Amino acid sequence: MPKTSETNKTTKKWKRPSAKATKSTEKKAPKKSVTKTASAKMANATTTKKKSYTKRTTKKTPKKLAPKLKIFSLGGLNEIGKNITVLECENDIIVVDCGLGFPDDDMLGVDLVIPNFSYLENNVDKIRGIFITHGHEDHIGSVPYFLRSMNVPVYGTRLTLGILENKLIEHKLLQSAKLHTVNAGDKIDAGCFKIEFIRVNHSIADACALAITTPQGVVLHTGDFKLDLTPVESQPMDIARLGDLGNDGVLMLLCESTNVERPGYTPSESKVGYSLDRIFSQATDKRIIIATFASNVHRVQQIINSSVRYSRKVAVTGRSMVNVVNAAVKLGYMNVPDGTLIDVTEVKKYPPEKITVITTGSQGEPMSALYRMAFSEHDRVSLSDKDLVVLSSSAIPGNEPLVGKIINELYRRGVNVYHDSSVEVHVSGHACQEELKLMHSLIKPKYFMPIHGEFRHLIQHKELAESMGMPSENIFVSDIGRVIEIDENGARFSPTPVPAGKVLIDGSGIGDVGNIVLRDRKNLSESGIIIAVATISADEGILLAGPEIISRGFVYVRENEALMNGARDAVTEALIDALRKGSRDWIDLKAIMKNAISRFIFNKTKRSPVILPIIMNV
Repeated sequence: MPKTSETNKTTKKWKRPSAKATKSTEKKAPKKSVTKTASAKMANATTTKKKSYTKRTTKKTPKKLAPKLKIFSLGGLNEIGKNITVLECENDIIVVDCGLGFPDDDMLGVDLVIPNFSYLENNVDKIRGIFITHGHEDHIGSVPYFLRSMNVPVYGTRLTLGILENKLIEHKLLQSAKLHTVNAGDKIDAGCFKIEFIRVNHSIADACALAITTPQGVVLHTGDFKLDLTPVESQPMDIARLGDLGNDGVLMLLCESTNVERPGYTPSESKVGYSLDRIFSQATDKRIIIATFASNVHRVQQIINSSVRYSRKVAVTGRSMVNVVNAAVKLGYMNVPDGTLIDVTEVKKYPPEKITVITTGSQGEPMSALYRMAFSEHDRVSLSDKDLVVLSSSAIPGNEPLVGKIINELYRRGVNVYHDSSVEVHVSGHACQEELKLMHSLIKPKYFMPIHGEFRHLIQHKELAESMGMPSENIFVSDIGRVIEIDENGARFSPTPVPAGKVLIDGSGIGDVGNIVLRDRKNLSESGIIIAVATISADEGILLAGPEIISRGFVYVRENEALMNGARDAVTEALIDALRKGSRDWIDLKAIMKNAISRFIFNKTKRSPVILPIIMNV
């Protein structure tokens, strides 16, 4: 055994060194001979080959970069409503929400406002679908107009699509529409995107946030939300899933900003139920008419619950209210005991104190059911001092005068009126400051873009994010059409925006009302119009008849005959003079007529009505 051990030691001591060891030994050993032995040459050759082979196998290939991500909004920034956000990556585009807005005061005669879809129409082959967060008008109202030219798949929860179906029926698009129902927790593959629906609370059931996985990372779109720990007949927001996403890492947060000016938390919808119940217990000798948002299914459910508790029948009026209630009952989002709902035509068959009427018109809309009741234009419901009207809503910014007009008219009729400033009959569906802070804390995004608000809302949301430690350079306060690009070098605004703006809907016309038409309507509304009609013989160059002067919205003609006769004399003199000089061009003659009337009217009245010259050729 000792001998074997010694042999092993000897073998280990004289083992052939590696090429690296040989090279090191040669450097340290004294130089004995200039001529290399054959074995040394072979060792060197072997070393060279190994080096060359090793270099080839460890050569690094360039890493393939993830494609650039583009994010932009075509609505919902620096405005309330018309919400639509677009994400684009290489050959794939997804659209989040597709809402409409309501006209400003200066958009005379305009019914609705929708986004400019021209960029999407030019890239329709890339669109993988529309993903809807919830069923409010400012998030689904433009879908029918979108689908007219771009029939792409539409994804939404059951109630959202149930409300949308009624709109598509009106536009005769339901049969061709590609509607896909999803549930909270579902994940949809759409090209290079993967979209996950996450349950949140809002003033409508089935609202979701969207976690969108992109090649650059996860983008979270909150939709509209609030934190409600005691929601009406639904589950609380999925805070656990949002926290998991934040722990895994979120590239960008797109978060609503509607209530960023309000401190604290938004009260629970359940709080309204207690207020309604108190009203019903006190108004036992009154017919109760409650106006609220048609889409607030939970509010309507609580009204029905109180009505059943106090043995009242419930009538629903207003087209949008009827549509939403029918859809909610059909899909199981509302529980209505048999015999509770009656048609509005039957309200006079019951004592007033046994009737509840749920109606539209909480925003004072001139064509709404409540407006028609207040001004005695409703064909089924007439109001008196035996009625109590409850406005279970708050006025949208800009609608305060309309709401005030209805309240004043109701008081003139002796009607008792309750509204949010007097009793607690409304809570918001949007997150206040502390709830927004919670969302930021859960998500912990690298980048942030405030959405859904006017400019002051976006700026205050930016300041809120900064107060929580987010670097200012990582926050993007954007505008419609402005593009954010994200790649391996970070996020930045693109120098090239996409087409964006407002398309006006007037009746069945889409986009045929523009700035020039609105300007003319404004002028007509402010100063009226004067029409001058003259009959001319082009061959002889003489004035055969007229000019006749017609006025609308300018002055009462019978009391201003001298003014009208003076205008007629002025344009007659100008026309005869032009024809005598050989003028025969209709455009020139019309301009002469217009200028003659304009000068005369302005000198006499200091007003500038719209002048419309008409020439008939005989």
